Amino acid sequence: MAAAVPILVITGQTASGKERLAVEVAARLGGEIISADSMKVYRGMDIGTAKASAEQRAKAPHHLLDVADPGETFSTARWLELAEAAIEDVHARGRVAVVSGGTPLYLKALLEGLFEGPSADEAIRAHLREEADRRGTPALHERLSQVDPAAARRIHPNDLRRIVRALEVWELTHTPISDLQGQWGSRPGPYGSLWDTGPYGRAVYRPLVVAVRRDSGDLTSRITQRTRRMMDAGLIEEVRRLAARTDGLAKGPRQALGCADVLEFLDGRLSEEELAPAIVAHTRQFARRQMTWLRRFDGIEWLDAAPDTDIETLADRVVELWRRHMQVC
Repeated sequence: MAAAVPILVITGQTASGKERLAVEVAARLGGEIISADSMKVYRGMDIGTAKASAEQRAKAPHHLLDVADPGETFSTARWLELAEAAIEDVHARGRVAVVSGGTPLYLKALLEGLFEGPSADEAIRAHLREEADRRGTPALHERLSQVDPAAARRIHPNDLRRIVRALEVWELTHTPISDLQGQWGSRPGPYGSLWDTGPYGRAVYRPLVVAVRRDSGDLTSRITQRTRRMMDAGLIEEVRRLAARTDGLAKGPRQALGCADVLEFLDGRLSEEELAPAIVAHTRQFARRQMTWLRRFDGIEWLDAAPDTDIETLADRVVELWRRHMQVC
């Protein structure tokens, strides 16, 4: 078995300060950042994703930014392939790979592996969507409960996208998607045994996973301030420009935080006065979902931050945790 590659993962909710922390830590450790953000992969989506500035990129090299056009679909499997290659390259050059981001599915894929589900079948999907139009989404959910009760318990009766995917997997494989998803490994603690990552176990990592945690009031204040900065920086014009592309916007970018609300504003479904509050509200909802995901990861080292906690103090804690981690690797 190949020697395990130590990696540092810095995560947390949106607007928690994890990206600034990652840059500071990477600079101190001689590291390079591998972005684990599903929207920062897209070119031209800079303001709305709070993408690293030129100054930050000069302080710590970044990988997996601007690797896809916003008109194309970018899968978790593709991100994982690029992330593994970047980690291998960074490690081979004797530097520290710092995985930074808050897309839980990306982190889960990297740390636990990606289950081998079948590729999309547009004919099956179209048939299932047409059935949902005729009979209602809950009717599809009821059918799912008959073939895959475990998936049906996890998926809301009105979550058409996930219901369609689960039924699609059943029709293609005659295997419940919940069984396939059982191929995800059980994540041990940060100093536990090695585990394979990647869809075919291509790499073995020994990660230290740290997460910035703030109370809800502090996080809401930070989300509100960041939304104001994005609006002032030209978020509306950025989205207008993206929407005017000849190849349009793929479903993922259209649903990005901020982008979806600005598109509603541009279509006349939101007023200018309603726009910023809508972005804040939807960002808060997303942050709550992120925390639900993050709590499922065992062994995270939580970094509690108060409004007056500076990045340097948090970086001191992470560097110390990393040194301890490397002593047992």
